Amino acid sequence: MAIPFDGGVVMGADSRTSTGTYVAVRVADKITQVHDRIWICRSGSAADTQALTDYVRHYLGQLAIETGRAPTVKVAAHVMRRLIYENKDHLQAGVIVGGWDPAERGAVYNIALGGTCTRLPFALGGSGSSYIYGLVDHRFREGMGREEAQDLVKKCISHAMARDGSSGGIIRTVVITEEKC
Repeated sequence: MAIPFDGGVVMGADSRTSTGTYVAVRVADKITQVHDRIWICRSGSAADTQALTDYVRHYLGQLAIETGRAPTVKVAAHVMRRLIYENKDHLQAGVIVGGWDPAERGAVYNIALGGTCTRLPFALGGSGSSYIYGLVDHRFREGMGREEAQDLVKKCISHAMARDGSSGGIIRTVVITEEKC
């Protein structure tokens, strides 16, 4: 999940990768950096999302070199959207793109399985997300502070891990701001 706050974005995920009822990896890292202040939170097929993230990282690096400017979160989201949409019959990939840029400040984009890309006030994904929509709706508010957003992310992911058999392990979080990640 990802929640923007005043000055940045907090992203978080559990660490369990499973194949059916078998837990393949207990401490996977589902949050991946694709540029200085842009990260992707992955759900669905681990192989698909890892490959997509590698493509996006490469493309954003080339774009930054060619233009002499850091890419925006919106550009990263639309690159990912295009890859997912154009390969929707072959992929099982849903991602959240979040980060900080001078144009949008803290921004969060959700890209669903078919490739729909939407900028949202917060984003949830993965199998555990269906268990926490009510909690997020109740606790989320625009203009949250950093600590408040971090606490909400940790609370929501821990609830999802407690309810969903495919979620578990540890909670990983990333805080993305203008100064640092």
